Amino acid sequence: MRLSVLLAASLLFATTAAAQGRTPVIPEGQRASATLTPGIRVGDIVYASGQLGNSRADTAPTIQAETRRALEATQRVFEAAGTTMAQTIKCTVFLVDVADFRGMNEAYTSFFPDSPPARSTVVVAALVVPNAKVEIECMAAIPPK
Repeated sequence: MRLSVLLAASLLFATTAAAQGRTPVIPEGQRASATLTPGIRVGDIVYASGQLGNSRADTAPTIQAETRRALEATQRVFEAAGTTMAQTIKCTVFLVDVADFRGMNEAYTSFFPDSPPARSTVVVAALVVPNAKVEIECMAAIPPK
């Protein structure tokens, strides 16, 4: 029963995506690659790819700084799609160290001071970029014009 519900939901999403179109969202100064697009808009929803917050210029990064940079990158994707962080529906946070949860939360809440989105936080063994502490992916609604 549960598997059939998941399959039906996946089929509905795929059908909806095909009917409404799938539009890449690429903020100024970024580019898509053969394996990654910064964001995808389907109908009135924008899906931002996971954003890392690491910086080569920051030799002693804090989890707060990395979280801010990751969410600032997400914000640029959302703005390029015509929405704002206030319209965020759901985020998933990937942390390398559970001890960073409190610091991540301090920076995260500054982006969502009222009515924060649904969120999952997952501790992972590593991220794709060595020494990165956090990756955040979000989706947001695009308000009607």
